[in-house]
Amino acid sequence: MNPPSLSACEATLARPALRVAIVAGEASGDQLGAALIEALRARVGHLECFGVAGPKMQAAGCEAWAQAEVLSVMGFTEVLPHLPRLLSLRAELTRRMREARPDVFIGIDAPAFNLGLAARLHAKGIPTVQYVAPQVWAWRQSRVHKIGRACDLVLCLLPFETGFYTRHGVAAEFVGHPLADQIPLEIDRAGARAALGLPAEATVVALLPGSRLGEVSRLAADFLGAAAWIAARRPEVRFVAPMASARARELFLSKRSEVPECPDIFVTDGQAQRVLAACDGALVASGTATLETLLSRRVMVVAYRLGAMTAFLLRRLRLVKVPYFSQPNLLLGRPFVPEFLQEGVRGAALGQALLARLEDHAYRQELDVEFDRVHRELRREGAGLAAEAVLRQLAHAPQRHS
Repeated sequence: MNPPSLSACEATLARPALRVAIVAGEASGDQLGAALIEALRARVGHLECFGVAGPKMQAAGCEAWAQAEVLSVMGFTEVLPHLPRLLSLRAELTRRMREARPDVFIGIDAPAFNLGLAARLHAKGIPTVQYVAPQVWAWRQSRVHKIGRACDLVLCLLPFETGFYTRHGVAAEFVGHPLADQIPLEIDRAGARAALGLPAEATVVALLPGSRLGEVSRLAADFLGAAAWIAARRPEVRFVAPMASARARELFLSKRSEVPECPDIFVTDGQAQRVLAACDGALVASGTATLETLLSRRVMVVAYRLGAMTAFLLRRLRLVKVPYFSQPNLLLGRPFVPEFLQEGVRGAALGQALLARLEDHAYRQELDVEFDRVHRELRREGAGLAAEAVLRQLAHAPQRHS
C-alpha cells in the first residue's frame, strides 16, 4: 500500500524555509561561513545549506559537495597548474546548483572562483551575494563592473569599502568583521600562556607564515631567519608558530635546515588566536591573520611575497592602487605597522623591525589605543548583520521562476 501523499500545505511546511548554496575557500572563509549559517538558522528556523565547505561549516550543518581547501590558491601564475581542476569544479557546481534551485547563492571570499559561479547562477535568476568584498579598491579596479553584474549584494567587512562600491553602482553593506566579535576586547594573556605551557614572564614572539602552502613555502625561511636574528640578540625570547594544517606544519619544519642557528620553535596545530593572545609580538603573513593580530592588540611586522611572475605583472601593469597592503595600515590610514614586500622580505630586516617596536614603550602604548579603537568599530555582531542583509535582499528580490 502506498503511503499517503502530503497535501500542498503539508509539503510547504515540510520543505526547508531557506535553501542556501554557499562556497567558501580556506580556513577564514570556513569560519565566516559557519557563523553566517548559524545566524541565518537563528532567524529562519529551518535551513538547508550545501556547496563548498570546511569542517566548521559542516559542523554548522552545511552539506559539503567539495572541501574548502580546494580553493586555497593565490596569485596569477600560481593558479595556472590548478586551473583545469578549478574550472571543472566550477562547471560541476554550476550544474548542480542550477538543478537544486537554491533561494540564494553566497560566495565567501575566493572572488576569482566565486564571481564566475555567481554570474552563471545570476543569469538563471538565482539571487547572489558576495560575502567579503573583493579588494578591487586596492588593485584592478575595473573588476568592480564585473562584480556589479554578477552580484545583487556585496557584504563588506571593513568600513571604508562600501564607499568605493556604492560610487560604482554596486549594492554594498558594511556588516563588521566576525573576528572582532569572537576576540574579546580584553585579552587574557596569562590564561593563554598557561594553556600553551609558556612561561608567564617570558617575551614571546609568534610566527604566522600563512595558511596556504604557497605562502608558507615563500615566507617560512625568512620568518625563521628573523627568529634567529632576534635570538642572537635576545636569547631569552621564546618562539611559537601555530600551523593551519599538518601539511603546513611539515613544510614549515622542513625550512629549518635553511636557517643557520635557528632557535627552538614551539609549533602548535592550529590555536592561532590563543598564540596571539599569549605573545608579545608577531611576524605575520599579510591577510586575515594581520587583523587577528590587531584585534589581539599585539605588535606585528607584516610580510607579503607572491610568486615572481605575479609580482612582475602587478608592477609592470601598475595594478596596485593603494599605498599599503596590510589590513591594520589600511584601517588606520597610515603606515603604522611595518610592511615588507617581495625582495624586501629578509630575515634580518623582519627581526630588526619587530624587536625595535617590542622595545619601544611609547609605540606599544599608541598601538594599544589605536587597535582598541579599530576593534570597537568592527565589533558589530557581523554574522547577524550579514544574515539580516541577506534576508532583506531576498525579501526585495523579484519572484523567480523554475
